[in-house]
Amino acid sequence: MSILVRAIAWLLAAAVTFATLGPPGLRPHSDLGQDGEHALAFILVGLAFGLAYPRRRLLSVAAAVVLIGVLELMQFWAPGRHARLEDFLVDALTACIGFALAAAADWLFTRFRTGSAVTSEGPAE
Repeated sequence: MSILVRAIAWLLAAAVTFATLGPPGLRPHSDLGQDGEHALAFILVGLAFGLAYPRRRLLSVAAAVVLIGVLELMQFWAPGRHARLEDFLVDALTACIGFALAAAADWLFTRFRTGSAVTSEGPAE
């Protein structure tokens, strides 16, 4: 399962990198608007990496924010693209929200697993 989640996380990162640096005409568009598209993409990336690397979540968050900044700066050299502080802020914030959702999911799964183990064994004496 862990390998599958990691593969999905890296595929999402590759897709976001292509959408960020690739030709604007090949970028997917939706009714969410630019900020909505950015938010959805980076929440998914943060969630996927948060679930893929739970033991290194804080390091992953820091690396994600730095790499999001690098992606934004690389747009200076990508034809037809532009770097904007607003895009960086939306991307970094929503990636952090994705990581927080992954941490909350881990906490809930652990809590329910522990709770179901206690109820199946009966009360401790």
